[in-house]
Amino acid sequence: MNYSPNCEICGLPQEAHKLTVKPLSFGKKSAPLVAMLVGAMTLVVVAAGFGLYKLYQIRQDGDESSVASSPTSAPSSATTTPTDPLAIASVTAANAPLLSQGEKILLPNPNNQFKNSGATAFAAKNWDEAIAQYEQAAIADANDPEAKIYLNNAKAKKAGNPLTMAVGVPITMNANAAKEVLRGVALAQEQFNQAPKQPERLLEVVIVNEEPAQAASLAQDLIKYPNVLGVLGQGINNDSRQAIALYEQAELAVLSPISTSFISGSNGQSTLKTIPIAQKAKELLTTYLQSSAQTIAKYASKKQPPTVAVFYNSDSPYSQQLKDQFATSLTQVQGKVVQEIDINNPNFNPVTELGNANKAGAKIVFLALSKTKVEQAVAIAKANTSRQPLTLLASDDLYTPTLLIDGGDAIEGIVLGVPWSFQSNDPFAKEAAEIWKGRVSWRTATAYDATVALGNAFTQNPTRLGVTQLFKSGINVPSGTATNFNIFQEVPLVQAVKGKNGPSGSQYQFERI
Repeated sequence: MNYSPNCEICGLPQEAHKLTVKPLSFGKKSAPLVAMLVGAMTLVVVAAGFGLYKLYQIRQDGDESSVASSPTSAPSSATTTPTDPLAIASVTAANAPLLSQGEKILLPNPNNQFKNSGATAFAAKNWDEAIAQYEQAAIADANDPEAKIYLNNAKAKKAGNPLTMAVGVPITMNANAAKEVLRGVALAQEQFNQAPKQPERLLEVVIVNEEPAQAASLAQDLIKYPNVLGVLGQGINNDSRQAIALYEQAELAVLSPISTSFISGSNGQSTLKTIPIAQKAKELLTTYLQSSAQTIAKYASKKQPPTVAVFYNSDSPYSQQLKDQFATSLTQVQGKVVQEIDINNPNFNPVTELGNANKAGAKIVFLALSKTKVEQAVAIAKANTSRQPLTLLASDDLYTPTLLIDGGDAIEGIVLGVPWSFQSNDPFAKEAAEIWKGRVSWRTATAYDATVALGNAFTQNPTRLGVTQLFKSGINVPSGTATNFNIFQEVPLVQAVKGKNGPSGSQYQFERI
């Protein structure tokens, strides 16, 4: 199976929750709809949305302060009937370069000129030509989700009266992660459009290049564009919280880590709903970190004695919290952290620190590092090969192609705790892998879930107020699939092993333990 060099690899489709949900049929063979969209705990509302939290965890060191009590007022959302269903959002947007429905390319590919031609035709509202060009673009690069979304958008415009959603992705900050999200959106959009309830009402997607500093301004742009019925996006930092407050004020539904919850029932039905941002606090991250730390600590206890040196970066609250949670969890399995090493120390030297860890009696190294420190993680792994190697464990933020490619033989055997783990017999994984020519990530599955949920709501009541009310009261979805796993009880573990399903340039891939 061939992989695009830009693939996030993850190989993590749709598991990680004991409670999972399937999409309502859009006329195609259903793929599992994972409750990872919003997290789940049996019979109670939890700090769900963990999948969305990880999906939009862009800035590790974001301001965790609460939203100002009086955020900038949102434009009125009283008029929810589109004045022009064929209008293009960026034409009137203050942040026009950051939005596209197909009239501009946000993820350029110099080797695929069909995309540029498609954008030119789309901007001119020549839907037939846009469809023809984007079809060629999708064929030329089957791994490109942007081209497929714009192709379906052109078809939706031609049909006459699209159902429009927006999705925010970190294109500038993390193009690989953005593509993984868009692959899930594109798959759900295509399934919806193949069997719509009304032939003229196909699903359309506005792609938004999320710039944290412009979060509130981008929210205003989407609120002012009346065609948008719902939004997928926003992280947990203060900029995102202010944007979500604006959406709430304008009664425009947004599925985000801090505004969405999942309630499971005993009757085979579960409920997806949005709740006010003020109710969410920090419980989501804390719950996941506790579970992740406990699972990794439990694995570490297999090594006797379970003495661990923890590497972390002090500029990341996520890294520091994971370090602290791990230390607490390790004592519960009769383990001990013998050394804590801050890699931000100006005198940090991986060889020296590993030597000190050895002298302190460490048998294990836990890399509690954030996603911005993959290069340092690789350096530590390589330094570890220069002596009697210590067992390597790591957090989900290091679950990247770079670790496998740059780490080479040094990362063989490293174990990571991650939101989901790949299972080749999973229907969603199979279908998505066939479409995207490679394994998909948990980002893809989570985005798929969210898009299916939005599409379902649009079908039931295609107005902003209607969609908002549906999510406030909760949308019933059937629960239960063949792949059940609850990340709040135990986080799946994966290990870097030799194989042919890794990213281009690496002999290694992640496989579930």
